Amino acid sequence: MRRKTAEMGERREVIYDEARWKLLEEKRARAIEVLGLLEACQLDGFVFGSVARGDVRPASDIDIFIPAVVSSVTVSLCMEPAGILGVSIVQATPRALVKANVELEDNTTVTFPLISPREVELEFYRFGGSADLARLRKGERSPGVDKRLMLIEPTPAGHIETPLSDLSPGTVARKLKVGQQIVEERLRVLERRADVGRTGVYLKRPLAPGETPEQVLHDLMVEDPAIRRRVESG
Repeated sequence: MRRKTAEMGERREVIYDEARWKLLEEKRARAIEVLGLLEACQLDGFVFGSVARGDVRPASDIDIFIPAVVSSVTVSLCMEPAGILGVSIVQATPRALVKANVELEDNTTVTFPLISPREVELEFYRFGGSADLARLRKGERSPGVDKRLMLIEPTPAGHIETPLSDLSPGTVARKLKVGQQIVEERLRVLERRADVGRTGVYLKRPLAPGETPEQVLHDLMVEDPAIRRRVESG
């Protein structure tokens, strides 16, 4: 995949070659397929991350989020045609949103909250770039910040990436249409990850056949006061 050369950490333009456009088209086609299944079940969702921004790699996951508490049974029934590989409950930190992950074939994951998300938790997805089914069908891409702390802004030829260190939090918030709080929070998290590496998540509980996320979350609340406090705090 051809790029305009520039030193890492500098603002630069990235030009996509034919292979990269084809890869993006393939990953977006899969996202459209899965979001279409959700739409048929009257569930709204969006893809987030590199598939929304456009800066995909062969190993890029297709990450889809449903921004509301929904029945896990409904989601599972909707996702059966997409090939369900497993379901788990995840929570990044004791204070973070408790979510269910439905792992699908083709490196695709559908995530939905098990408790009502706060606005700043929804802004997390806009910070990284998100696109709903309508935007995907139109071929539109969204700006967002990647794990290297680069602001990715789509262009007709590819994208422009700018280090966040070159931009004020207010500029980033305005470009991404999010609050300054989420920008500063994500900067802290991503900078720490760059310094010490990934430290894992607080909770990742795979579900056994016959278990539901709602049932297992109830059991976890009994066992873990931290999870119970987060659920009860809303």
